[in-house]
Amino acid sequence: MSKHENGVPENHQPWPEFKLPELLSSDTLRDLHAAIESDWDLLRRSACQTAAGRALWRQVIRDPLAELFAGETYLKNIYEKIKKDKLNNAKEISGVILAVRTLWFDSKLEAALSSVDGGGSQVVLLGAGMDARSYRLSCLKESSVFEVDFPEVLQAKATILEAAANSSEEHHHPIMTAKSLTRVAADLAEDDWLEKLQTSGFEPKKSTVWILEGILYYLSHAHAAEVLNIIAEKCNLTKTVLLADFMNKQATTLSSSTFRFYCDWPDQLLPSIGFADVTLSQIGDPDAHFGLLQDPMNLFNKLRNLPRTVQIHPDDGTPCGRLYLLQASGSPNQTAS
Repeated sequence: MSKHENGVPENHQPWPEFKLPELLSSDTLRDLHAAIESDWDLLRRSACQTAAGRALWRQVIRDPLAELFAGETYLKNIYEKIKKDKLNNAKEISGVILAVRTLWFDSKLEAALSSVDGGGSQVVLLGAGMDARSYRLSCLKESSVFEVDFPEVLQAKATILEAAANSSEEHHHPIMTAKSLTRVAADLAEDDWLEKLQTSGFEPKKSTVWILEGILYYLSHAHAAEVLNIIAEKCNLTKTVLLADFMNKQATTLSSSTFRFYCDWPDQLLPSIGFADVTLSQIGDPDAHFGLLQDPMNLFNKLRNLPRTVQIHPDDGTPCGRLYLLQASGSPNQTAS
């Protein structure tokens, strides 16, 4: 990842003080976020929670739009947890998993684009939520980006971006870094999302990087399998890269009312459906810590030291909930082994 886009803090660096942006007190954004909190379900609201994590870990993620996407409630909730964790010298600070996950996707996206078509691949974000990569990553300068999500999520996002563009706070003015951005209103649980994507200009035979960040485990097993199979089929047409995160079964039990799809061995699943090259990382691995998980006794490092077959942690009897980060690729001249 380019140094000017994301930097790693020194160990023991004091946590940056946080002040709510004035723009969140405007009638437009205050009313919008109130409606989000009252009307949206957990899946849709998770977009704001992810944005809050990115905003509050701004010492490693440069995303000035994130705090506007998050809204006051989520910002305050996570910030209070962070302060409590720092006070208690916690081994993991709240939101660190969101920060590491974001940085992993950023770095793998940049690497994928630099290796294919000189950066000119299409990029599709399924369940894009309040993602702002098209406004913050310079590696997208040659890429056409497509954001797929529920119509109400995309409309809320557009309203926030318009408010930011018209604000006197230049820090929040959105500046597009992608070659182009197209928003596609669709539900991944419906059969027509790919058709809507193609109608919006997506070219099936053009090399594509697919990003599924924080979305698969909200889907049913049938819908998640269908989405993954549709993407895998593109390997027969063109160079295709998939970046996705998977929960194992034990992770979904931590919030059984929210998470549905799980896969204990995604590194076996993806080759079985057509991806030729598959790499799995866990939070805390060399390519998935970014200097943020130095304590060997933090939760993520302890899990990495246990075999993936272990479901209950021997130290405290808690479920071994894991988040797997997967990079997979394939092309017409490759076959999955």
